[in-house]
Amino acid sequence: MSKTGWATGAPLAASPEWVDELLLAGDDRDVCLHFGSPVDRAALRHAVADRADTLRRLGLTRGGSIALRLPPSLAYVANLLAAWQIGAQVALLDHRLTAYETDRALNRLQPQVVVSFSGALPGGLRAFYEVTDVAEARDGRPAETGHAVVQLSSGSTGPSKVIARTAEQLVAEVDRYTRIDGVPLPGERVVLLASVVHVLGLVGGLLYCLHAGVELVLPERLTVDAILRAVEAGDAPTTLLGVPFHTELLASNPNPPKLPQLKRMTTGGELVRAEVAQRFTERYGIVLGNMYGMTEVGVIATDLFGEHRPSLMPAPGITVREQDGELLIATPESPYVGLSDPTRWVDGWLHTKDAGRVDPATGVMTVLGRLDSQVSVGGLKVDLTEVEHTLAALPGVESAVVVYDGGIEAFAVVPDPDAAAALEGELAVRLAPYKRPRVLHIVEQLPRTATGKLVRDRAVLRTADPTAAS
Repeated sequence: MSKTGWATGAPLAASPEWVDELLLAGDDRDVCLHFGSPVDRAALRHAVADRADTLRRLGLTRGGSIALRLPPSLAYVANLLAAWQIGAQVALLDHRLTAYETDRALNRLQPQVVVSFSGALPGGLRAFYEVTDVAEARDGRPAETGHAVVQLSSGSTGPSKVIARTAEQLVAEVDRYTRIDGVPLPGERVVLLASVVHVLGLVGGLLYCLHAGVELVLPERLTVDAILRAVEAGDAPTTLLGVPFHTELLASNPNPPKLPQLKRMTTGGELVRAEVAQRFTERYGIVLGNMYGMTEVGVIATDLFGEHRPSLMPAPGITVREQDGELLIATPESPYVGLSDPTRWVDGWLHTKDAGRVDPATGVMTVLGRLDSQVSVGGLKVDLTEVEHTLAALPGVESAVVVYDGGIEAFAVVPDPDAAAALEGELAVRLAPYKRPRVLHIVEQLPRTATGKLVRDRAVLRTADPTAAS
């Protein structure tokens, strides 16, 4: 297979009918989704039309506002596409938010309609659910901007931001995916491990697959066995799409079965640690691709063939530059709604707050970690990402986070007491004294965001170890 994307030619254009033309078009019999059982395009169009009728009866109109608090499900997809069909602005709330967090988000967003679900969800690391969706009208306000989707940032390093994107921007990102070398092709399958509420699973998974004629499969559970069963269930070439946490999970299987249909795994978010990437590729014998993106703009750069790891090539239509060691993305309009840091978007450039470099000759970019991971200890520069990766690579360490608060502080999950006792000695061999954590907390688990990213907010981290509270 040649290294080409799915489509070429003029960019896709957004129109009032963009949902029907871009996402729902196709043969009635074509299976487009698999939430435990196959969903063909006729069934999906019927579900969307049914939800659109309900939302209109509740008073939702073009320019209105709606919030969805639904788990991954056919109900989620149907309500999302129905609201966009109507021309409403959709705010996406992760179903895992607490009641307190949900109320805060709704008070902040003030939607006119809220769609949630009845009853309690079963546990067991499920990747999708069969739910009864419940739509209710509220005393909210119409959309104050022309954006199609509103999302709250993951909050992995602090409070979340309100991020909004227009239909034109979503369409442009879907088009961008079609032009990336190595994306799944029509007739292939994607087993999606990332959340469909967040940008990777939403656009790179759901919207791209609906447009490109790629079957989107959600495994029954986010366990190694269930994921591999989902791959085995079809004969078409299959790509896994997730985040580094899922790669670590799959790499923990010492003897995976032969999966001739599995062609690639692609991860977004943080970079997969080198030793995990090596272990994964050795055990599965496939390419581990890498993507870099942000909720604000979607996919920014990719290395789907694993040729440049840890570097990437900017995606088609994306302009990246380096300024004072920070990566900046050309973005004509601010993606933020309401109060936001005025330094994040300046004169058409989005400041990623990620350290990095761009090769002026080739355009290849390298993400070096968060800018706030660069600290000074006794006048000497320390990259907390380096310390964190060194700690995480030690024997017995399942996961680790390193932060700075007047000194380097580390939190690690190490189930084996002997391995935990040996950590400081192992670090002394691998790191200069000024780079070593001043305090090392051994915890049972580390907090993660809804997208699977490790939380680096010090106040939240310290709740993982009661002895760390100050």
